[in-house]
Amino acid sequence: MRTADITRKTNETDIALSVHLDGSGRAEIATGIGFFDHMLELFARHSLIDLTVRAKGDLHVDFHHTVEDVGIALGQAVLKALGDKKGLARYASLDLPMDETLTRIAVDVSGRPFLVFRTSFPAPKIGEFDTELVREFFQAFAMNAGLTLHVETLYGANAHHIAESCFKGLARALRAALAVDPREGGRIPSTKGAL
Repeated sequence: MRTADITRKTNETDIALSVHLDGSGRAEIATGIGFFDHMLELFARHSLIDLTVRAKGDLHVDFHHTVEDVGIALGQAVLKALGDKKGLARYASLDLPMDETLTRIAVDVSGRPFLVFRTSFPAPKIGEFDTELVREFFQAFAMNAGLTLHVETLYGANAHHIAESCFKGLARALRAALAVDPREGGRIPSTKGAL
């Protein structure tokens, strides 16, 4: 079972998070940030990762610490659930359309964390959610999951659609990259023999 539970408690946040990589996309999300909850729910649904998140953060300050720390915890949980990474497909990429928006996502479950984020937003906020926090989440997630992750929005006009295309694109790419390829025969998908 590729599952993991992570708890993270700091002076800014208190997070309990669990993942089941081979789930059905079930989500139980409560971060206190409505738009972020929506993004995590659709992430679970499109990745088919069962995801439970309970987060309490210093929302009276702003949403930054909660969003970043959930990204850290989710990355740690995915990395832990992957175990030795034997049999992984490892690579995936796709173009994700969302109405007028098109976002390209490419991922390598490499163990070498790196983020390229070429996405900009036409508005600083979606409701009360700062759009700059989308990048903060992706940065925290990629660094802690050990992913090389490229995100590029080719075009788009609506900030909500742009953010949603990024999260859905990540979900769909991970769904493919984290899949177990039976042809690998339980090998590490690298000529080095390690990821």
